[in-house]
Order: sequence, then structure tokens, then C-alpha cells
Amino acid sequence: MTMIVLGSALGTGLFLGSSGAISLAGPAVILAYAIGSLVAAIIAAATGEMAVRYPVRGGFGSIAGRYLGSYAGYLTRWAYWTVTAVITGIELVAVGTYLQYWWPALPLWAGVAFFGLVIIALNVRSVRYFGTMEFFLSSIKVIALLLFVLIGLALIFVGAPNHPATGIANLTNDGGFMPTGFHGIWLSLAVVMFSFGGIEMLSISAAEAKDPVRSVRASTKANIWRLSTIYVISLFIVVSIIPWQSAAQLDGSVEASPFVLVFSEIGVPAIASITNFVILVAALSAANANLYAGTRLLHSLATEKMAPRQLARVSAQGIPVPAMWASTSGVLLAILLAVFQPGQAFGLMMTLTMVCALTVWVLILLAYIAFKGVEGNSSAFRMWGGRVTAGAGILLLLAIWAALFARTGNVAPASIGVTYFFILTMVYFGVVKRVHTGFEDAFAEADAAVAANSQD
Repeated sequence: MTMIVLGSALGTGLFLGSSGAISLAGPAVILAYAIGSLVAAIIAAATGEMAVRYPVRGGFGSIAGRYLGSYAGYLTRWAYWTVTAVITGIELVAVGTYLQYWWPALPLWAGVAFFGLVIIALNVRSVRYFGTMEFFLSSIKVIALLLFVLIGLALIFVGAPNHPATGIANLTNDGGFMPTGFHGIWLSLAVVMFSFGGIEMLSISAAEAKDPVRSVRASTKANIWRLSTIYVISLFIVVSIIPWQSAAQLDGSVEASPFVLVFSEIGVPAIASITNFVILVAALSAANANLYAGTRLLHSLATEKMAPRQLARVSAQGIPVPAMWASTSGVLLAILLAVFQPGQAFGLMMTLTMVCALTVWVLILLAYIAFKGVEGNSSAFRMWGGRVTAGAGILLLLAIWAALFARTGNVAPASIGVTYFFILTMVYFGVVKRVHTGFEDAFAEADAAVAANSQD
């Protein structure tokens, strides 16, 4: 479960998206990622506390439905399904781009289509098979990031043969630590938070865990510390070794990735190919994890008549195959992006993703506040500060929402996201509200499972 969350959260947003955040905040991007880590920790802790108490089908969406009303549950899960579908496509476009480093003549759509079939094959098998493969894929990039941290810190404070220690002078060169002021940090958060997408995914996988109480509690604690440490230290290393204005001018190509440039400082042979492989695995792992989450979300929506009932069917192995095929709409979108200028389309889809993700996170924290008012401290895992911490998280998310609209060129795509929510709302009140069966069956199953585990 820990690796499934890391598989989603450690993807293209970190390896290639970090240069965009650096261009907005300069070396102070370290503070932006620290703030982002704090917000992500609040979301993860709140989600974890609710999932430990109720490891229900549909995860935080079902919990939002119970404590905020069926409309909130519907909106939360459809918004999050949209996030997972679009990110699946974005990550596959990245995979296809990385393949072109070795085979420039390979059509982008071919790489997207091939690896789209790969993650479909992984998801159509049993949950145990999927979990094993996701553990393997995530382990590769986690190990690579740990090596990056160790080598980077050595380059900063110790040095290497033919490479004296760089120190931390680059943190204050070229305009100081905050060359664009607090305004730049604020704007960069709209990019930074894209990197943390997936932190809430453990709630989706809780319903299929053998021992959800133990698994979710351990996974929540592990991810809070690991993600915050990896992101903050990694960006500290990048802006300490590479002048921030150089990192800000990167165009997202493999050769120019901030992480490639840092490794290149020690002259490792074939460093571009090695890093290209790691980044490809990172993107493939994130696509795999997001398809998994989207499938479970859509299946739960269909089970409760918030989506076409055909999507509620499962295979003999218990896999919701129809929901999985519907969730591959992101793969189809990725193929279209690969044909029609994917570089320009990426920004549009990232903004749409952030509009949906920020809405989901706010609803999660609102559901948590309502959950605490009813359940109190009944969960075996509790977030420090409870409702006060959740309230602070909501204020930070609203500030990031404002930054999303304030960024140049974002108004139009962000408005598309708002229009999408308006359409979802019309569908709910026009169709879904009359046929929705409620959330209580899922909660009854969760209560029975928790009681059984307690007796064991």
C-alpha cells in the first residue's frame, strides 16, 4: 500500500515538473515544497484516520457521502476519477517521450499505445499481482531517489574527484534566496501540488487490504515522512548544485532534467540513459497506480448507481474489468495528445487535473471535520490537531486554488475545469439523485470487517 501511494505521487510532477516551480520561486522553491509537503501530510493524515475507521469501497468518496451528503460523495469521486484518468494519460505521454530518447523515429502514439496495453495487462490480473508489480516499479525509483540524495549531498558538502564541493552559495546567488518574493512561492504552489497527487490513494486501496487497520495506519505514517523528506531534500540538492536560473530554463527534455544535470556533475558514464530509464519507470508506475485507483472509484460509483450499472460487474478474480476499460479513457486521450502537439496540451490537462484535485482535497478535509464531530477519537489512528489542523489545511488549499487562477495562461483551462463541475452537478440533480441507493451498505461491510479483525 505504501508503494502504491509512492507510485502515484513520485512521477512526472517531480522529475520534470520541478523546473517549472523553480522558474517561479527560485531557490525558495524549497519552501514551496515544504509547504506542499505540509498540506499533503494533512490530507494524508486525515484520509488515513478516516480509512482506518472505515476501509470502505469507494474510500474517501464514500466517507464524504456519508458525512457531507450524497452530492458531496458523488462530486468527490467523479472529480477524483477524472484526476486519475487524466494523469494516467499524462504519464503515458511522458513514457512515450522518454522512449524517443533512444528511438527518435518512434512515433509518440506508438509508445503511448504499447505501454497503455502494458498497464491494462497489469490491472486486469489479480490485486496481488498488481500490488507486486507496483512494489517493484516504485522500488526502482525510490532507490534511485535515495542514490540521488546521497550523491547530491556529497557533491554539496564533500565533493568528488575532479569536482570540488559546491556548498550552498547557489541558494543566494542570482537575486538572493527569494528572487521573486513570497508572490513567487505562492504561484509556484500551483505547480508544486501537482507533484503530490496520489497522496490520498491509500484510502482507495484500504477496502482490498487483508488487514486494513494495520496496513493503512503504517502506510499513512510512512508516506507522510518519506514524501516530505524526498521532495524537500531533492529540491534543496537541485538548487544548491545547479544555478536556479539555469534550472528554470529547462525545457523538460530528458537531457536537461534537473536530476540528470546533478548526476552529470560526477561524470557517471551513460548518465542520461540511466536517468531516462528511471524516469520512464517512474512515469509508468504512476500511470499504473492511477489506472488502479480510477478503476476502483468507477466501480464503487456504479455499485451505488452513480454511474452506469454495467461498470459494477467484476471478473472471476474479483477485478472490475468494465470499470477498468472505462478508466482507460485517459489512455485514449494520451494517444490523441501524442498526435496533436502533446507539449501544448500537457499544460491544459495539468491545470484541469489541479482544479479537480484541489476540489477533492478540500472535500476530504471538510468530510474529516464532519467525521470528527460524529466519530470523535474512535479511529485507531488520529491526526495531530484534529479539526483545527484540517481547517488550516483548507485555508492553504484555497490559497493554492487562487494561485492556480493567478498564473499566466491558466484562466481558460481552469475555467474549463469549473465548467466540468457544473456539468457533473447537472447530471447529479437530473439523473443520479433519483436512483442513488446510498452509502450504508458499504459502511455495514466495513464495520463487519473491522469487528472480525478485532476478534482475530
